[in-house]
Amino acid sequence: MIVISNGSDDLVPPRRRWAHGAGWAALLVLSVVIYGSHAPLIGLSKVDGRVPFSSSSCVVLIELAKLLTSLSLLAAHDLPALSSSSLSWAHAAPYALPALLYALNNNLVVLMQVHMDPSTFQVLSNLKVAFTGLFYCVCLRRRLHCRQWMALILLMGAGACHSYSSLEQEGHGEAGGAVAETKLHISAWGLFLVLSYCSCSGLAAVYTELILKTQRLPLSLQNIFLYVFGVAVNGAAHLFGAGGGQSFLDGYSLIVWVIVLSQAANGLLMSVVMKHGSSITRLFVISCSMLVNAALSWALLGLQLTPLFGLAVLMIGLAVHLYYGE
Repeated sequence: MIVISNGSDDLVPPRRRWAHGAGWAALLVLSVVIYGSHAPLIGLSKVDGRVPFSSSSCVVLIELAKLLTSLSLLAAHDLPALSSSSLSWAHAAPYALPALLYALNNNLVVLMQVHMDPSTFQVLSNLKVAFTGLFYCVCLRRRLHCRQWMALILLMGAGACHSYSSLEQEGHGEAGGAVAETKLHISAWGLFLVLSYCSCSGLAAVYTELILKTQRLPLSLQNIFLYVFGVAVNGAAHLFGAGGGQSFLDGYSLIVWVIVLSQAANGLLMSVVMKHGSSITRLFVISCSMLVNAALSWALLGLQLTPLFGLAVLMIGLAVHLYYGE
């Protein structure tokens, strides 16, 4: 169990500590389940092998759902305690950077397809674990021990195993049941782009953690600042061509709305993790979600588990022990 200590646990009654720890564990498990269910839900939403809706409109709706939920939470719980100074531009402006970084990453994913195959991107994108660790040390001035760095290396390895295993499974059934060969290729420019993608991802996560923890504001208000920029940036991206010619709600089904609501809930849960945990905890949530992803893909989509999946499970378990073990 991952429990964040604030240095005053001795002053908290044991029953309250147990309830806090159980609540924190439940939050992490729920995040893992939602993260892991995303790809299988996308698979279930496909029509004739393609995603029928605009991914950019889906992102806008997710950001909008998070914004509306945050406004509701602020009005219900935190509004009476707010001062007029809390609503200043100085408090809101820092949240523009992570919104821009995430938007940049969304465009990099498209651009990278020209300079590398999707298989290479999925494998190399696991380098964002290392970049998150580096920015965590530099920006937050935290020191990671050797065993903790080894844990992050194991997470990268587990992610690469899971990615390659999934790619192998996608080759099954093609050409009358033959297994398509997974070919990896990347140009020098593609390598630069994937490193930029991973560094932007790591910087956005750590910078978000930094501003969430340094500002003495309610989390609901901080989320409002973040999601206002998220709606604006992603809305502009959709309007200026990211929609691919589709109408805003074209192709939406019940499963797509489940995706929107679940990802909005996950974003709100991740803000709690970043505020009271860390961006490293977020990495472990994402890594553990691969196991849920594989299990749901096996149960719902008929994908077979490979020995590489078993290796990924062992690596994640060892990584958790190395990072959080005594």
